[in-house]
Amino acid sequence: MPKLLVIDDDRTVHRLVEKTFEGMEVSVLSCGTAEEGLDRIRSEDPDALLLDIMLHEANGLELATQIRHLDPKLPIIFITAMNDSDTAIQAMSRGAYDYLLKPLNKQDIQDLVERAFDTRRLMQSPVHMQEAAPTAEKGDLLVGRSQGMLDVYKKIGRVAPQDVAVLILGESGTGKELIARAIYHHSSRRNACFMAINCAALSDTLLESELFGHEKGAFTGADRRHIGKFEQCNGGTIFLDEIGDMSPSTQSKVLRLLQEQKFERVGGTETIETDVRIISATNRDLEQMIDDGEFRLDLYHRLNTFQINLPPLRERGDDVRLLLEHFLSRFNKSLNKQVSGISDDAVKLLLGYSWPGNIRELQAVLRKAMLMAMGPVLVPEFFPAELHENGDAKETIADEKVPTDAGADFNKFLRTLEVSDSNEMYAEALEWMERQLLTRVLTVTEGNQSKAAERLGITRGSLRNKIRSLNISIDHVINSDD
Repeated sequence: MPKLLVIDDDRTVHRLVEKTFEGMEVSVLSCGTAEEGLDRIRSEDPDALLLDIMLHEANGLELATQIRHLDPKLPIIFITAMNDSDTAIQAMSRGAYDYLLKPLNKQDIQDLVERAFDTRRLMQSPVHMQEAAPTAEKGDLLVGRSQGMLDVYKKIGRVAPQDVAVLILGESGTGKELIARAIYHHSSRRNACFMAINCAALSDTLLESELFGHEKGAFTGADRRHIGKFEQCNGGTIFLDEIGDMSPSTQSKVLRLLQEQKFERVGGTETIETDVRIISATNRDLEQMIDDGEFRLDLYHRLNTFQINLPPLRERGDDVRLLLEHFLSRFNKSLNKQVSGISDDAVKLLLGYSWPGNIRELQAVLRKAMLMAMGPVLVPEFFPAELHENGDAKETIADEKVPTDAGADFNKFLRTLEVSDSNEMYAEALEWMERQLLTRVLTVTEGNQSKAAERLGITRGSLRNKIRSLNISIDHVINSDD
């Protein structure tokens, strides 16, 4: 259970925060003085901190400096009644994660604290490069003994200490963020900040703001100055996931930052210097995107100082067995189950499947099977139908009929995610809807990608990359592996 420490001399703030997380798996620790707060940080090792800037006997900004010496990775969220940009800049320069303005809003508190918890987890949970075996060590494990994964481990060992940009390439679900974290935890910046940004999850304007920050009034809704991740993570490491989905405008700004370590906030004129290491990743073909005019060649060379290619699960052989053992042990704990093994027939079934969704799909399939299990051993009937069919079911365009009950299918899909205790519902639901949309439009256009791209309002290159990432094959046949 994550711990949230609140240091504030206002009791109403403590009550509001406690009520915000009432019934949730969050432990709220309350302190009224700076001295008491420092003692609790030493003894409790909290995962996030809410800190009032104006304490009676201390200045919160000065207290933050002491806290940084105790725990440099603790996300500090300042609470302030002063709505001025100087306070925000001072707070961020002291290493703040973000700040909240009084009067406090429960939803704002919850959203910000949950993001801080996630950032803390990324920084605190080390990634070990070991063979799959039970381990008492804290952190995550890179599992695999195949030649492809051994090559990946060697590359991580070589590049982690070098402080250069790294580009991680691999299909969706292969574990690119885990590799980025492994590089961070074995680098000279491991005691500084680590932040991950999904470039595909934000609109162009929001992504620019998230990365570079913005000035008040820079765009509709920008009611105060916002400090971006590049400024906030000075001295640390930033992981840019799905870099291929970045707009040309943002690409040019990232290029300048890589070249000069300088940038301006959106809507601002002040040049800000920063020192960040960038690790990026994508499942898209950047070289093809460059040919299509969708990605900058100069940015590609800057990001690609060192490249790591993650092999898809179907090419990793017996690593599937090791991953099954690893996740079986993990899910037994998280699901409160006592599944001791997998039957030979079920193992044969799993080894014969192509795993188009890679490790993410394997996790989801195993989790669902464990929820279905009535005994200590997983048998074939507990696994979904697509594994039995080996993902080979196909429908011809001529026979394809757009389902009229898509809404019901989507609700059924959401219920499946809920039952499986998925923690990636947003991404999985978006992928489901995108697959349905592309399949429908390609069916209507009889597989003509130019017409389909025009109807979808995207470029043909983007459509081609989506078809590839979603495993939709077109050869008079539309086939979705899921």
